[in-house]
Amino acid sequence: MQKTYKKYFPVFALPTLIAFAIAFLVPFLMGIYLSFCKFTTVTNAKWVGIANYTRAFSNRDFPNALWFTVKFTVISVILINILAFLLALLLTRKVKGTNVFRTIFFMPNLIGGIVLGYIWQLIINSVLLSTVGADITARAGYGFWGLVVLMCWQMIGYMMIIYIAGIQNVAPELIEAAQIDGATRWQVLTKVTIPMVMPSVTICLFLTISNSFKLFDQNLSLTAGLPGKQTQMMALDIFNTFYGRNGWEGVGQAKAVIFFIIVGIITFSQLWLTRRKEVEG
Repeated sequence: MQKTYKKYFPVFALPTLIAFAIAFLVPFLMGIYLSFCKFTTVTNAKWVGIANYTRAFSNRDFPNALWFTVKFTVISVILINILAFLLALLLTRKVKGTNVFRTIFFMPNLIGGIVLGYIWQLIINSVLLSTVGADITARAGYGFWGLVVLMCWQMIGYMMIIYIAGIQNVAPELIEAAQIDGATRWQVLTKVTIPMVMPSVTICLFLTISNSFKLFDQNLSLTAGLPGKQTQMMALDIFNTFYGRNGWEGVGQAKAVIFFIIVGIITFSQLWLTRRKEVEG
């Protein structure tokens, strides 16, 4: 049977590999090449070396967007994972209606980013206009915390489901043994539950970090970078550079490559660090 699988494996794998190469690998390699070119279309690219990378940092837009994105990601990742884990702990207890609450908390994740941004823009503007007489674009702080609230509201339910799956897989015998040995609830949580749930922590941290860095739709619809590009995140800055400035297509592509490298380094470092904390078996 194994010989049969090996014999026909290329037949079944080849269409997927071809589709992967056409849809991802070729555009990815072409994008790296174009980041070193000046172009308006892929057929008139002219090699300019690292000039695009130099121009990417020639003004403050990209560094500001990078710093704003880092601050947003740190706050969002911490809040989302803490709140999602606490909700998962509550909803894994034997309480009536837990399935209903799980569904309610998960539902925001099903709403599209653009729609979600406009919904929260209306909500936040109504609160701000009635309290301080300004909208979300009046100050960068309003936009920052608006994006944090939006991201938490959308992602907490999704992360909660992953944490629930991890908590439910913790062997009851381990918890009972710890309780027999005199462990308190806090000790059971920190010494038994959390170490056993580390695979779920790894997944949730990876998803929240990558999604926070790549946030685009919500940023575009909630603040559009206002006021004065102060709430512009990296993905939106790349979009505006590529499509909003004539002759800067190569610079936008260079920013995209830098963005890819930064996100790749951070996410793979996180995976390496958290996987070292996982308990086997």
